Amino acid sequence: MTAFQFPEGFLWGSATSAHQVEGNNIHSDWWAWEQAGRVKEPSGVACDHYRRFNEDFDLAASLGHTLHRFSVEWSRLEPAEGRWDEDAVAHYVEVVRALRQRRIEPLVTLHHFTSPQWFTAQGGWTRPDSVERFARYTQRVVEALGESVRYWVTINEPMVYVRMHYVQGIGPPGVEDFAQARRVIEHLIRAHAAAYRILHAAAGAGAIEPQVSIAHHLPAFRPCRPWWPPDRWMTFVTDRIFNRAFLETLIEGRWSVPGVATQMIPEARATLDFLGVNFYGRQFIRSLPTHRPWPAGSCDLGHHPRQVRERTALGWDVHPDSFLEVLTRWSRLRLPILVTENGTWMEDDARRWDFLLRHVQAVARAMQAGARIIGYCYWSLLDNFEWADGFGPRFGLIDVDYATQQRRVRQTGERYAQLCRTNRVEL
Repeated sequence: MTAFQFPEGFLWGSATSAHQVEGNNIHSDWWAWEQAGRVKEPSGVACDHYRRFNEDFDLAASLGHTLHRFSVEWSRLEPAEGRWDEDAVAHYVEVVRALRQRRIEPLVTLHHFTSPQWFTAQGGWTRPDSVERFARYTQRVVEALGESVRYWVTINEPMVYVRMHYVQGIGPPGVEDFAQARRVIEHLIRAHAAAYRILHAAAGAGAIEPQVSIAHHLPAFRPCRPWWPPDRWMTFVTDRIFNRAFLETLIEGRWSVPGVATQMIPEARATLDFLGVNFYGRQFIRSLPTHRPWPAGSCDLGHHPRQVRERTALGWDVHPDSFLEVLTRWSRLRLPILVTENGTWMEDDARRWDFLLRHVQAVARAMQAGARIIGYCYWSLLDNFEWADGFGPRFGLIDVDYATQQRRVRQTGERYAQLCRTNRVEL
């Protein structure tokens, strides 16, 4: 057995998002969605992380973490249009300070699936002025945090957000409309570009030189029936729309997908300083006899158990070799890669550790093959509210007893700590 030594300064850590851990985000559209009975259970106090962040960061530091990804909750900062909550702004200043005091690099996400209720009620991301509104919010955040934050994610999983909220209708505003989905994609691209320029402009005023990206969910798509041309074609189309098009627009300024007229968005060109990669497994694609547009032709992996030999407790595919493939493939963009999410829920914690170890080994192998990877964030630091799935799934390195808010580090968290401290992994 050989060992891979990660380079000095490689960033090890974990991730959270505001709505999933903070609790009582009463001004967000997801809170209203929950109160309307649209999910299994409401988020409520969640992990009470808004009040307990110091305790949680103490645990992260004790586990050798040098990076922590979290999100700022827009609806806390701007609960009503044009009205800023200065106490909430001060809170996030303290969050960043708390991380810095523990020598943990903050990675700030500006939008992680949630928006203010007023924003969504007025049309949200379907409106052209959504870009200006997001830019205004970004400006307020960078004024508060810019001097202390190097790494930024503007938008978490933009294509997952579009699919969930504007195609499947399983998140606010609950729309199932492809025309609206296309408008939202365009506005998210323009919003990222606007935020990118705001963040970089702040650097000239004394802030840390920022490194800005999105966190892009990049599954490895596979045809359910490799021998069947329609499945191979649908897999190509899905990969093009879901994986490639958004990224290529942020590199070339040109949004292009099969069957849709190419759209030039020049302000989006060259607006990635690194590539944030979220990875959770393969997804198998089947073409269906339907006249409905994409993604009506996709199927979930549960339909093909013979092709999925190992699953998480949610039934998701476990395939570290596909992670290696994804990291190697996207390293061709010649951007540094930061793994912004990779994690699992397993009933057996030994299997959770096995998952984590094999995926870190995939990172090492990708680096051996030439990929420039600068850090790895496990999802998640804490058990948390998993959107429509409620509190059932438990992804955390740290177990949370929701009745008492007691924290307990899982053995996976302890074993990951050894990896973080030694900066090496056995292959």
